[in-house]
Amino acid sequence: MASQPIIDNSDNPDRSRLRRIGRRVRERLAANPAVYQLPSNRAELWAVGDFLSPDECQRLIAMIEAVAKPSRAFDAEYSSGYRTSYSGDVDPHDPFVKRIQRRIDDLLGMDPTYGETIQGQRYLPGQQFKPHTDWFPANTPYWEQERNRGGQRSITAMAFLNPVEEGGHTDFPQLGLSVEPKPGALLIWNNADAEGVPNPLTIHAGTPVVRGVKYVITKWYRVRRWY
Repeated sequence: MASQPIIDNSDNPDRSRLRRIGRRVRERLAANPAVYQLPSNRAELWAVGDFLSPDECQRLIAMIEAVAKPSRAFDAEYSSGYRTSYSGDVDPHDPFVKRIQRRIDDLLGMDPTYGETIQGQRYLPGQQFKPHTDWFPANTPYWEQERNRGGQRSITAMAFLNPVEEGGHTDFPQLGLSVEPKPGALLIWNNADAEGVPNPLTIHAGTPVVRGVKYVITKWYRVRRWY
């Protein structure tokens, strides 16, 4: 997750893969009547209602509580105030988690080996994640590491696990979109444009929770096997 959405097109070795993955996911989701495409012609976002059952949401919330620690971004520590949630990876070998991962893989038509481990996040009142992108700018110190362990992030899938009394939306400020947390709903977006260029318009934020608590899970996909 990068705080500065700066593109260096001269160093985008994954462009052809991003273009190919985007096309495949686009076509697969377009053929699925359960998938709704959000209204934007500048980025690709989709949603699926009731992707997770209430029981699945509760089980995932319990797992998040067991692993949650102060969150950090690639270039910002928790103490910076940039990302103030608590988060942690759930056990990828747990049979229940493996079933959830497989359903997301199958929905998108993604190679399971391209997927990062599902991360759970918890936001208490006042906690937030300021505007950021999920793709990696090439002119950052961590890009050399990430390009060798799966490459660029292609697709993001985020599921909301509970209702939030007030606040806690996922905002895409450059697109004029604000997504309210709906339990069980899955939000998906392509981190690149149709030509395979990381899309700065996918910058998004987890807005501060005003009342209640917010739980989500996020799964990021790379362009090659992630490890």
